[in-house]
Amino acid sequence: MATNLTTRPLYSLIDKACKLRGLGYTNSVGQHFESEDHVKEFGPSTFGELNAEDYDELHDPGTTDECVNLIAELAGSGTVLELAVGTGRIALPLTERGLSVHGIEGSERMVSKLKAKPGGESIPVVVGDFADVAVDGTYDFVFLVFNTLFNLTSQDDQVRCFHNVAERLRDGGAFLVEAVIPDVGGFQDGYRVRTKHVDFGSAWLEAAKYDPVRQLIEFQRIRITNEGVKLVPLPMRYAWPSEIDLMAQLAGLKLKYRWGGWDRTEFTSKSKMHISVYEKPVG
Repeated sequence: MATNLTTRPLYSLIDKACKLRGLGYTNSVGQHFESEDHVKEFGPSTFGELNAEDYDELHDPGTTDECVNLIAELAGSGTVLELAVGTGRIALPLTERGLSVHGIEGSERMVSKLKAKPGGESIPVVVGDFADVAVDGTYDFVFLVFNTLFNLTSQDDQVRCFHNVAERLRDGGAFLVEAVIPDVGGFQDGYRVRTKHVDFGSAWLEAAKYDPVRQLIEFQRIRITNEGVKLVPLPMRYAWPSEIDLMAQLAGLKLKYRWGGWDRTEFTSKSKMHISVYEKPVG
């Protein structure tokens, strides 16, 4: 169970801890920073560059089979495009079922992980910002899962993504989005810290800074061990389902389905996430 802690800005605490122990900190790809250094700007490739090394071990939501089953059913025999294809968690099992799947991914490191897996070389991947949807041709089904829409940290970029997806969808095609219902509770003075894991040799914390005007939550995943402090930042610009629906409407798409889970659970006010499918009208 996560623990809420009253906190001031976490960087100052890390700075003090590092100075007391004579440490800087190391991010997840081995880059070392002194405690006063600033986190680099978060761009299209940043998530993958920071997380590729241990992505499969640390980012398994436990819903892969259900996700693949539903997408395979909805996509049928059509051509499929996954935005932010990553290491192939969804694309590879879809390909094994005989679907034609293409991908877009911002990080070369993530693509290398995908290509190293059995069947990975058969999946065409364009490296670039998934919001641009910079691929040739059109598709019957496009999907974006695991809250990745929120990795686009401005409303303009999210709207742009929907517009570009609509341009690449064939008439009658569909765009599926999986997104969490934002949790904005537990913040005090705009900050929140939760304990995620503790054992004899390490502690994992999740710190977050909340900007309600920009709908932006800046996460910092902190892993403290005897070797030092590892920081894995993640800014996310959340959007409520009604706002996502408006983005789709502006792009000429219409909501066809919404469920509260991959098992087609009814979406209610108590749902923690949603699976939304938007259709491009024919003609």
